[in-house]
Amino acid sequence: MRRRLFTVWGVLIGIALFLVYRGYPSELDFWVEDRLYQNQGLADSRIVLIGIDEESIHALGQWPWPRSIHAELLNRISTGEPAVVAFDLTFQVPSSSPDDDAAWVEAVQQAGNVVLPTYGTFVPSQERGTVEALTLADPFSALRKAAAAVGHINVMADQDQIVRRSLLRFKYEGRLVHHLAWEINRLYTAHLQQDDSPEGPGTPTPPPVDEFGRFVIPFTGTPGQYEMFSYASVLRGDIPADYFADKIVMIGPYTASLQDNYPTPLDHHTPMYGVEIHANIVQALLENNFKKTVDWQWNALLLLAAGAAAYLFFRLIHPVFSLIMLAVLAGLILYGGNWLYDQGLLVPVGYPLLFLGAFYFAALLLRYFYEWTERRRVTEIFGRYVAPQVVNQILTAGKEGLKLGGVRRTLTVMFIDIRGFTSLSESSEPEEIVSVINEYLDLAAHCVFRYEGTLDKFIGDAVMAIFNAPLEQEDHVLKAVQAAMEIQKGAAELEAKWKARLGREIRFGIGIHTGPAVFGNIGSRKRMDYTAIGDTVNTAARLENRAEPGRILLSETAYAEVEGKVAVSKPGSYQLKGKEQEIVAYEVEGLL
Repeated sequence: MRRRLFTVWGVLIGIALFLVYRGYPSELDFWVEDRLYQNQGLADSRIVLIGIDEESIHALGQWPWPRSIHAELLNRISTGEPAVVAFDLTFQVPSSSPDDDAAWVEAVQQAGNVVLPTYGTFVPSQERGTVEALTLADPFSALRKAAAAVGHINVMADQDQIVRRSLLRFKYEGRLVHHLAWEINRLYTAHLQQDDSPEGPGTPTPPPVDEFGRFVIPFTGTPGQYEMFSYASVLRGDIPADYFADKIVMIGPYTASLQDNYPTPLDHHTPMYGVEIHANIVQALLENNFKKTVDWQWNALLLLAAGAAAYLFFRLIHPVFSLIMLAVLAGLILYGGNWLYDQGLLVPVGYPLLFLGAFYFAALLLRYFYEWTERRRVTEIFGRYVAPQVVNQILTAGKEGLKLGGVRRTLTVMFIDIRGFTSLSESSEPEEIVSVINEYLDLAAHCVFRYEGTLDKFIGDAVMAIFNAPLEQEDHVLKAVQAAMEIQKGAAELEAKWKARLGREIRFGIGIHTGPAVFGNIGSRKRMDYTAIGDTVNTAARLENRAEPGRILLSETAYAEVEGKVAVSKPGSYQLKGKEQEIVAYEVEGLL
């Protein structure tokens, strides 16, 4: 079984390592990352959203609005001197109104701190390294020149359409395009340092990225958590302009009708608007809250360590305790992953957990399959020699059931023997003798097993059976008598057949005695028998020698246990070989 278990372990660990190397995330990776790693916190008060919501659309008319409205909004909030103003709205081509475009360009230029969006299109699969865009949707030329910065707003959803990562930068025709949030953070850092540093603004620390240039978004705010004002209310002047002083103001769609919302780790069911996602990224950059996904080699090492522990535990320990160890290992992995995430390292634990679960169930199935085949093999082999009860006891006890040793108990022992077998052997062909023996032994075994006895052994033409072992039985003496009478009845049919075939009578003699004896596995470590020993066994054997052909001789001790249930002849005294004193016995005539 160990070799098979190691083979299963090797196959599963090989598959898991390949998937880790190829970078295929598992659903469990996503689930753990969302439930365990992503934790809701306090939204940064330096970030304020202005939402294009249903109220604004109702007040200002059908979307899209004239760009002069955006110019008016920007002029209004700029009087309050915000640190950065960012639009999550694209202006790729000039509008049909040159005056509106001119007012919009002028407002952006005068503000001097506006970040405008762009977005790229990509091939379905990318090579590892810096991502290259096929096309780029920049603001129209005059607007782009007026903006303080341009950053991309591409949303990178995973296979399950949940947004967990974003692209820090990509290339387009040799130009490096950073994320909108990166440009916002860069301008905000410059705003804070413009009066404090004689050397000018410093460069913010970029988040660590994976081989495709993506970084983990440590979401803080859930949908609706960041402070948001309606676009229309700000335009009306309901919010004083100085409220936006030194803040990061982000403007974008805030209604489902504009189709700019996505599920996020903190809430799979309530989509988050794109402007809120960008706000979460900005907050992570402001706080240097970066999470680095470990290289696949470290994840593979974790997988191997978990796999080695699993193989050790599942091979040596009972399935129930293995399940406990499985829970402990999974708990340690989850706890360790959470602790590392707090230190800035994201360790995907999906494959180690999936491997542990898969290997546990594979080990469990293999164990039960092995036990089933072993039970079947043992049953097939030993069921031919011993009673089913003995086989079951060996299978239940396992190795313990095969240890040398015995148990002392009151047993009923029955011996059966063919009368005249020696002369029969001398006058008949060996094939005929074997046929007689087989029919006789089959009858004896069938009758003993029917009454729950244990067929101890065949001794030439004699059969030894015991009752009340290995399992305790009520009325074990009566069961022995019933088995003996069943043999006597079946023997009558065999005797008639044998007489016709061999020309001579073949009859049985049966002796039954009850008393204390020792039974169990007796012998050497290399060769043992499940048998009973003691004076009770010897007495039963000697009693069978004195039984007349076709008769059942029952000792006085045995008769005392079935008196009133069994009809017997008058008692007789018998001198048994090896016994100094005669014993009293009865011939069984039937059941009462």
